Amino acid sequence: MTIVIAAGGTGGHLYPAVALAREFLRRDSSTNILFVGTARGIESRVLAHEGFELVFITAKPVMGKGLLDIIKGVVSVPIGIRQSLDILKRRKADLVIGVGGYTSPTMLVAAALKGIARVILEPNAHPGLANKVVAPFAQKIFLAFESAGTFFDRRKVRIVGTPIRQEFLAPPTGDASTKHEGRHVLIFGGSQGAKAINSAVLEGVSMLSQRLPDLNITHQTGEGDFERVKDAYRALGIQAKVVPFLYDMPAVLRTADLVVARAGAMTIAELTACGKAAILIPLPTAIYDHQMKNARAMEAAGGAIVLPQTDLTRAKLSDMIEAVLSDPQRLEKMQQKSFEMRRIDAGEMIVGECCALMGVTYDINQSTRATGG
Repeated sequence: MTIVIAAGGTGGHLYPAVALAREFLRRDSSTNILFVGTARGIESRVLAHEGFELVFITAKPVMGKGLLDIIKGVVSVPIGIRQSLDILKRRKADLVIGVGGYTSPTMLVAAALKGIARVILEPNAHPGLANKVVAPFAQKIFLAFESAGTFFDRRKVRIVGTPIRQEFLAPPTGDASTKHEGRHVLIFGGSQGAKAINSAVLEGVSMLSQRLPDLNITHQTGEGDFERVKDAYRALGIQAKVVPFLYDMPAVLRTADLVVARAGAMTIAELTACGKAAILIPLPTAIYDHQMKNARAMEAAGGAIVLPQTDLTRAKLSDMIEAVLSDPQRLEKMQQKSFEMRRIDAGEMIVGECCALMGVTYDINQSTRATGG
């Protein structure tokens, strides 16, 4: 059985796809998984680290772009469809999964033209343009949020949550590399980092460290801001684990007491899976403001505090961090409310429905065709 997954660009699109790939392999280790992406996304380095094969097709973004880029994006579509058709033929694909981003539309259209089973996953509270455009070609549509259902044919929709990697569900190992004395705050601005968050943290971290002398900081900066942030911590004389990218996010997140982050759907799913309290700073330029919608949902449940980027200052952020970490009862309640939001069976549900769509059944991790060839 061969599964082709079109996902990439950002961690929010890529990591749910990785979770699905792992679930297919858990059920049947002989499954062939192929990812399709573009050279401009993070998929090259992440999928190499995760051990999955990746091939590139021609695809360009159009949302939020100027006229010239929109024209280039439209022109790239027939090229991408031709490349997608070739991949599906050569790999004898049984299923195509689209997870948004620029590569999903052409791959889903190609799958429809060849009569291959096809589904899409929409992890955000407000669906992106790619999934809305390609939805008529999909046979099933898996959503993380009920609110996204109004944009799709209800007969195809399943509300399942966001697939997460099983590593997030494991208890802390107690490994010396991830164990922290005192209180541990994890700061990350998504897979590409967030300069606004990085700067606000650096401006207020000296004062925060004085107020919370036992504070431990892990800071994912993004590749482009790594040297600046690392040098700033060194100049301030503050010990922190500063990295451009956290490949083992599960191990670090499980040890955090409080998380300062953007509010992508994948981030929300991982935070709630681990029951982590959060200060969420939604990306203000996110399409349809979907990150704010994600963040407000977690805040309404009691697991997070939302700090809009327009209100982001060193004083506000430092005060919020101190207020939560200095109040054990408040921190514990936020963690509990976060944990109550979690959905950890999304991957199993999606894979189960995909197998039914393909006519595949499993018996003790061995796959067989239920009907047909």
